[in-house]
Amino acid sequence: MKVYMCIDLKTFFASVECVERNLNPFTTNLVVADESRGMGTICLAISPKMKSLGIKNRCRRFEIPNNIKYIVAKPRMSKYIEYAANVYSIYLKYVSKDDIHIYSIDEVFLDVTSYLKMYNMSAIVLAKTILKDIYETFGLTATCGIGTNLYLAKIALDIMSKHSLSNIAWLDEEKYIKELSHHLPLSDFWQIGRGIEKRLKKLHIYDMYDIAHTDEKKLYKEFGINAELLIDHSKGKETCTIEDIKKYSSKSTSISCSQILFEDYNFQDARLVLKEMVEQKSLELVKKELVTSSISLYIGYSKNVIKSTGGMKKLVNSTNVYSSLVKEFLKLYDKTTNKEYKIRKIGIAMCNLYSKEYEQLDLFVDINNIQKEQKVEKVIVDIKNTFGKNAILKGANLQEKSTAILRNKLVGGHNAK
Repeated sequence: MKVYMCIDLKTFFASVECVERNLNPFTTNLVVADESRGMGTICLAISPKMKSLGIKNRCRRFEIPNNIKYIVAKPRMSKYIEYAANVYSIYLKYVSKDDIHIYSIDEVFLDVTSYLKMYNMSAIVLAKTILKDIYETFGLTATCGIGTNLYLAKIALDIMSKHSLSNIAWLDEEKYIKELSHHLPLSDFWQIGRGIEKRLKKLHIYDMYDIAHTDEKKLYKEFGINAELLIDHSKGKETCTIEDIKKYSSKSTSISCSQILFEDYNFQDARLVLKEMVEQKSLELVKKELVTSSISLYIGYSKNVIKSTGGMKKLVNSTNVYSSLVKEFLKLYDKTTNKEYKIRKIGIAMCNLYSKEYEQLDLFVDINNIQKEQKVEKVIVDIKNTFGKNAILKGANLQEKSTAILRNKLVGGHNAK
């Protein structure tokens, strides 16, 4: 029988900020947010103490009652990554990297099946040992779900561990069916969002018991192939293993980026930001020696005044050259974007990537000019890799509405330091 653990670092960002200040996150009111973005900014994390007061995670600052005094910590993604890497070293003391799957910066899955006999420990004792090590070494509190498959470990973590004094919970299929078949809401369960929950309610399906006892044809008609996952999970079954995850290789390749602008942008100012984003991704293609054969664009408007616009476009020639890519993106932008409305979000993607060595050029392409530009771009990539992303900039990056310099300082869209 397989035994998995799913370990989560409790309110990770906020706990790190408390530890750095020698404060107890369970007795300290602290939120991780960028004050410079005003009271409407989203709190990336709040301390357990704030949660105990009824404050919801990922709230906006104006939603916090005025009578609650709290510390505002500016996000420091480099610091959080440093802590996450250090905690990972704790996991490596107990299991091989081949038996670890990093699910997010603060959450991992461990396959501990073969280690229980080695350490002569039960899964719960081993979990307590690892959690104690994390706390004593870094001052961070972790929670753990233990299950006979990956799904059950995750559910034990998400739904049951928060009600355990030890921060540890355990599930097998039998216990899952007995204790969680009628658990509500359904959106508490991994991979069931509010959208899926709403669609299930339309079918008069309200809990896991209902899913398990509904005609499967009805579910397949509504959800297609995804119904298989719902049916398996309603019975506590999951066939995927960590070994399967590590062997998986995506059939489709693409790179993408998006950004929510700090304020509403007009058509021309957003056009400038789009050009910067295309440059960033084209340099990434050059660095990886890849070319793209199709592109896509997403434009989101202020306060949802109209539906988003954009689209996809297949390129005549595959390329990674900025001048060629920006020309195609601007054509798509100019053709599809509504000039009358303010813009708040821009997203781009370069799709169907493959190695540059298989690039095919037609007879009408000036190969010398392309090769010259590619050499320049390679030099730019080398300079940025050595001296930082802002070591070399274009004049356009210095314009008032440019976001490139600021974004180059971010990690995962947030302050690095």
